[in-house]
Amino acid sequence: MPKTTCNLYDCFLCQHCMIEWRPLIGLNKDTRIIRKGKAVFKEGDPVEGIYFMYRGWVKIHKEWTHPKELVVRFAGPGDIIGQPWLGDKKNYPVSATALEDSTVCFVPEEFLETCLRANPTLTYRLMQFYAAELQKAERRMRDLVHMETKGRIAGALMEMNNKFGTNREGFISMPISRQDIAAYAGTTYETLFKLFIELKKDKIISTSGKFVKIKNETKLRQLLNMK
Repeated sequence: MPKTTCNLYDCFLCQHCMIEWRPLIGLNKDTRIIRKGKAVFKEGDPVEGIYFMYRGWVKIHKEWTHPKELVVRFAGPGDIIGQPWLGDKKNYPVSATALEDSTVCFVPEEFLETCLRANPTLTYRLMQFYAAELQKAERRMRDLVHMETKGRIAGALMEMNNKFGTNREGFISMPISRQDIAAYAGTTYETLFKLFIELKKDKIISTSGKFVKIKNETKLRQLLNMK
């Protein structure tokens, strides 16, 4: 893909770099279109840089117990993926796969390091991003270990509802496969399927294909022991 001028309102990098750096960013970045179902990068691939999300949605996932996987998080416009380049390991510990046709901005590691040295605001904002992601990861791991399956599934649905938003009919706007929902909740497809039958019978959720609607948030929150 040819390099294009950054859009200030779409790009985390451009938002937090000095305005004088934007033409240089345009020369060093690579805008890529990732088709639905294709990988942005795969677990074990060598780290060559970092990705900033422009359009669309991807799932960040890793192999858990073969052939099962764990969905770590979902990323959309304004998010950052592939960030572990700052550590000692030079291979991605997770994979990123497009849930729909998506546009990402790839920035090589060497150029990003130059940007960080020259742009303190970018460095600070990136540090804030890492801190927030660490808190979310710690909370997710705590829930996977201590929360019952029903609570994890309820929490997954509520998080996706907040993350993706809803359409005019009230369904979560992103169609997510049952397998991906199960992988995000840290459970099996079979367990999720059974619980969905219960939730629909109790009129807590409804479904239409891969779309899910939360009909009774109060009852769904009760599964999380939230009042």
